[in-house]
Amino acid sequence: MNKVPFVGREHHLAKLNKLFQRKRASLVVIRGRRRIGKSRIIDEFCNKHRSFHFTGLAPTEKTTAQNQREEFARQLEESLDLPGLKADDWGDLFSILAKYTRKKKIVIVFDEISWMGNLDPTFMGKLKILWDKEFSKNPKLIFILCGSVSSWIEKNIISSTSFFGRICQKIHLEELSLHESNLLLNSIQFRGSTLEKLMLLGITGGVPWYLELIDPELSANENIRELCFKKDGILFDEFRRIFHDLFGKRSEIYQKIVRIIADGPCEYRTISEKLNYPSGGPLSEFLDDLVLSGYVEKDYTWSIKTGRESTLFQYRLCDHYLRFYLKYIEPNRNQIEKNRFMETSLSSLAGWDSMMGFQFENLVLHNRNLILKELKIDYSDVKYDNPFFQRKTVKQKGCQVDYLIQTRYNTLYFCEMKFSKNPIGPSVINEIDEKVSRLKKPKGFSCIPVLIHINGCSSHLDGIRTVNFGDLLDTPC
Repeated sequence: MNKVPFVGREHHLAKLNKLFQRKRASLVVIRGRRRIGKSRIIDEFCNKHRSFHFTGLAPTEKTTAQNQREEFARQLEESLDLPGLKADDWGDLFSILAKYTRKKKIVIVFDEISWMGNLDPTFMGKLKILWDKEFSKNPKLIFILCGSVSSWIEKNIISSTSFFGRICQKIHLEELSLHESNLLLNSIQFRGSTLEKLMLLGITGGVPWYLELIDPELSANENIRELCFKKDGILFDEFRRIFHDLFGKRSEIYQKIVRIIADGPCEYRTISEKLNYPSGGPLSEFLDDLVLSGYVEKDYTWSIKTGRESTLFQYRLCDHYLRFYLKYIEPNRNQIEKNRFMETSLSSLAGWDSMMGFQFENLVLHNRNLILKELKIDYSDVKYDNPFFQRKTVKQKGCQVDYLIQTRYNTLYFCEMKFSKNPIGPSVINEIDEKVSRLKKPKGFSCIPVLIHINGCSSHLDGIRTVNFGDLLDTPC
């Protein structure tokens, strides 16, 4: 099987290549959720340079700090052709690596560093000591620390006083853009329609590894069935692996939180009540971990009158696959394991269109810059843009907006999203008008309704601007 072409990330790759122009050692931190392409961009970068690559052991209940040292020692022996290394102390192992990379133009990579060092409280301290004493003395060295557990990296490296002033480059890999995702689909020669591409992206998002699983010989429906609705499908059990690898023994509480948010955006208080878990302390930490991991978004609302961010916010499950799993794969696990979904038409499943609507909202929000460009709104003119919510009070109705854009010219773009395989009919006018009427806007503000769709409109929609999201597949951000 040919290797899938490298798509996107040009900006990040350029930043890495530029580091060799420095005249001192470079310490780089790369983080991002599982499957997002961290190892791939490192491989692309290291293809042109001599490198040593070390990877931590995936955590299990029986994995120990000694196991991690022994595996590192084994990889070090293999890289340096030095048999018989002792694995009793991280400091000794780092010293050996430093000795053999002292005067060479080289890249050192510690991949899944949280797995490597999580079980030994001395790991980061000893790495810091060896960085100061040895590694930093080589002006031709690039040292990359990489991992999926963003909360661990944030706490132990990025925000650690031990590494303050030592990190010269931080890279946070996120999903591929709509345009990059389309380029990847084209590169694997998937020739489905625009609707089919958006169906797939509604489930995979812009996660490269998921997109690379797509079989170009199959339709979107067939791919979804093969990957998600067969007991040996790659994405059938991906949910469990995500939480096990990222959160280990605490994965259960994180799964409970995600299940609550999967039903729709929630305020902190609601999550606390549904979990029957006291607010503050650990719960805040758990939610922060999910946000840092890239699976949950913390959406702040704001004051339209002042354009300033409010203290009110909601947590939204922004990962496409997790929501799809919880809403469609998990409830049907027993049937899938009995091969009852082999010939099922996905579009006939109860709530399928509604589900794809939720997935479509996430896809649009991940690519909101394309909407701004299509509406010809200059970024510098945007005061605030985000999903918007307005609490119900005596003086105002409750209101939830898929995506609201406020400009410095007192104009509000009220964006409604509709995922439909059929053209949108005129009935949507009344629906949008009713929602707009709930929005409390200050005197002197104008409100422009915007319909974001994928398959056209059956007729002209008076007073509503329309954006065909499918047309944006070929539009670079």
